[in-house]
Amino acid sequence: MSCSGSPSEPPEPGQHAPPSESGPRPAPVGDDASARACLTAVADPGDAAMGALLDEHGAAAVWRALRDGEAPQPPPGARPDTVARRSARWRDRAGRIDPDALLAATADFGSRLVVPGDPGWPTQLDQLGRRRPYALWVRGAHDLRHACLRSVAVVGARAATAYGMHVAADLAWGLGRRSWAVVSGGAYGIDSAAHRGSLAAAASAVAVLACGLDLAYPRGNEGLFADIAARGALVSEHPPGTPPSKHGFLVRNRIIAALTPGTVVVEAGLRSGALNTARHGQELHRTVMAVPGPVTSALSAGCHRLLRDGAAVCVTDTDDVVEQVGRIGADLRTDEGGTALDPGSLDDTSRRVLAAVPHRTCAGTASVAETAGLGLDSALSSLGLLAAAGFVERGPSGWRRTAGVRGRG
Repeated sequence: MSCSGSPSEPPEPGQHAPPSESGPRPAPVGDDASARACLTAVADPGDAAMGALLDEHGAAAVWRALRDGEAPQPPPGARPDTVARRSARWRDRAGRIDPDALLAATADFGSRLVVPGDPGWPTQLDQLGRRRPYALWVRGAHDLRHACLRSVAVVGARAATAYGMHVAADLAWGLGRRSWAVVSGGAYGIDSAAHRGSLAAAASAVAVLACGLDLAYPRGNEGLFADIAARGALVSEHPPGTPPSKHGFLVRNRIIAALTPGTVVVEAGLRSGALNTARHGQELHRTVMAVPGPVTSALSAGCHRLLRDGAAVCVTDTDDVVEQVGRIGADLRTDEGGTALDPGSLDDTSRRVLAAVPHRTCAGTASVAETAGLGLDSALSSLGLLAAAGFVERGPSGWRRTAGVRGRG
């Protein structure tokens, strides 16, 4: 079967239109990296049937069979009917893939492909077995494997409370100051607060996304993703152009859990996706930690269930976390205490923005930016960090300083 589909048929998400007769030809199917790139656009992430085929035949042989319209031979122990059914779907998708265009699109927006066996491949992902990613698309200044050697996952609710966001940013800042990278999912709420806390400590941040790296989702975090790419790494197992999906978010969580020796759940309802990450961590024999919250808060009910069932260790600060995931005898908690994020730790821009936020009344973003002498984007970015750290909060008509935070206004 030719790898070209009908020219009038639009490509599916994550796939690319075939080249014209005079255009570039597909890359050699014997190239393992090229084959794995194509397979990320053909099979759903974490498919154990595809993982079994890769273990048995290798990526190049599997891709060659699918591109030629053939069904790969089921490996021993696999259900032939399952492989046959999924192979039909994979072959249909493979007929529309142009490897050259797929890899060219990757280079166009500054990302790279990392596959098992590469120096930059995080070998802890191999513990996922047949659910291991076929390949990873990475964008950012930092080497992914190196960043995750000393890392902690911080996850939680999207609709987080001010308490949860303060704790997440505080933990991430403290971890960053102790040279621990923070891994999270790039979502609103706890994820964003954790990423911003890590960046505020000038540490590496790793965001594992559930869509192609050329798409900013959620859109409101586009600036945050740019900061992460400049200081850490954006990661996805989806090729360019793939939109987010509910299944994509759930299957993405196994990567967050696998990349790190431990996961901290800061805030989570009883049906939160963060609990899904915690379950993956348990399955992989990682350390799972949870932050307690108010007993009246539904957003802490998931954390309390983890603690009640003995599925997580209770942590309340950075020292607690590092003691759980650090080196035995070398990373015991200290007795210094205190909050890591204090006004003295802020950079000059954040201090100017904080000083421009009133205490008793509210001020809009434009007003804060004008008072601080900054552009709107810079002021908004700083306000997001200050809110994550608990210094400011949104009021009915704008921003105001959180009670107890001193300054002008």
